[in-house]
Amino acid sequence: MAQPQYLIGVDLGTSSTKAALYRPDGTLVAEAAADVPLYYPSPGVVEQENDDFYRTAAETVGRCVRQSGVDPRHVAAIAFDSQMAGIGAIDEKYEPAIRFDSWLDMRCQPYIAYLNEHHAELITQLTGCAPTCDHGPKILWWQNERPDDYGRVAKFVTPSACVAGKMAGLPADRAFMDYTFIHFSGLADNRAGAWSAAICDTLGVPMDVLPEIVEPWRVIGEVNEAAARDFALAPGTPIAAGCGDTAANALGAGIVRPGQVFDVAGTASVLAGCTDRFVADTRHRALLTMRSVIPGLWNPLAYIAGGGQALRWFKDQFFDNDGSRSADSGRRSDDMYEQMIAEAAGVPPGAEGLFFSPHLGGRICPATPEMRGAWLGFSWSHTRSHFFRAVLESIAYEYAYYLRILREYIPNLELTEARAVGGGARSDAWNGIKADVLGMPYQRLGRSEFGTWGSAMIAGKAAGLFDDLAATATEHARPAGPPIRPSAERHAAYEPLVERYVRLQEQLEQLFVGS
Repeated sequence: MAQPQYLIGVDLGTSSTKAALYRPDGTLVAEAAADVPLYYPSPGVVEQENDDFYRTAAETVGRCVRQSGVDPRHVAAIAFDSQMAGIGAIDEKYEPAIRFDSWLDMRCQPYIAYLNEHHAELITQLTGCAPTCDHGPKILWWQNERPDDYGRVAKFVTPSACVAGKMAGLPADRAFMDYTFIHFSGLADNRAGAWSAAICDTLGVPMDVLPEIVEPWRVIGEVNEAAARDFALAPGTPIAAGCGDTAANALGAGIVRPGQVFDVAGTASVLAGCTDRFVADTRHRALLTMRSVIPGLWNPLAYIAGGGQALRWFKDQFFDNDGSRSADSGRRSDDMYEQMIAEAAGVPPGAEGLFFSPHLGGRICPATPEMRGAWLGFSWSHTRSHFFRAVLESIAYEYAYYLRILREYIPNLELTEARAVGGGARSDAWNGIKADVLGMPYQRLGRSEFGTWGSAMIAGKAAGLFDDLAATATEHARPAGPPIRPSAERHAAYEPLVERYVRLQEQLEQLFVGS
């Protein structure tokens, strides 16, 4: 009788680590989560300890194995996904050489400005991502501002490679980075899947501090004896290279066909397309083009750093600002969001002329850190519900701007449906607003966790359980009910409002930047 087999996917996020144990048919057997500290040693500096990624991964995987009662010898493979734009480093012994430099850390801002002024065309053309707060500027910061720390660096690595490499006991010269990260490197030829000598030579970054670029399902090693004890796994368990967290979520949601759109309605609001063509957005510097886990596919994407966070801010400041609603009735935040959205649904499309700019902490795509939030066009007749509807519509308007840019580069791209995940995806009313603004169906999915499942599928391919990842992802991305279809009438009403929103963003940029 064949022994059962299991797969483990681990998501190394910014503030938490999540691990999940799955059967190959996608059934969730066990899951666990643990908080990951962020450190703020001085203003503008945001760091994490690389060992915290390893510790929380070991803790959560161990809990999954022990709680499930699964024999560790039946775990076929494990894979990690992780946050993408930050970067860490290891020394020659594969030990942390520096603290992890978070994507939230803005020390490298002068280097971003320098790269945008002098080398934006070269970097955007080759990486598919305009200079932003990612690996390249961060590496330049360590090289020039902390030369002693930089001198200890053998390789720069992501959290997924840091943990996986330590589990396998790799030497530094076998450090790796899977290809879904390299648009954020600022140093790669993304189409070639290789480091760019042209960029590295221009910026003075030696290529020997960069790890090997690999495919996500590459078996980079096996769980060694020490890691087996830490993770409650069997020694010799295969470890796959894994991928970036956005790539894992897209795979888990079945975004594997050109024309699909992926909406991550979380703390950040991320919209990603799926195409079979590489896009380098040199005109607007708004889209970032990530390699899909699936070979030959690309995910042009852009995001609002605090898109979903703006909803919580509105709830805390204007809906439950004194805590009385939650205290008096014991209501959960989800219930309050539902009431807020229900009230906003009673306001006509366009919020009767009221617009909101959701960039409370600066605009990411395109990079305009000076920008801040704004409401425009309110009058005596506007109510709290109007203001909240304007917040919801602003996310959709921003998404429409991203898709407008994508269509500039691929005019014949037929966008078929948007698949929504994250906390905001639970709201049919908000999905309906987005469907009306974008003019495409919005589909919720039955699964609640996509990143760990995406990583588990990669582990399955590494173990030989899956041959065709695209087919596997499609089979297991089951819809949760019928799609929400756009109203032709409301879509027509929104089209001029999107145009006004884009013009308002241009004017706000002039106001905040002062040029």
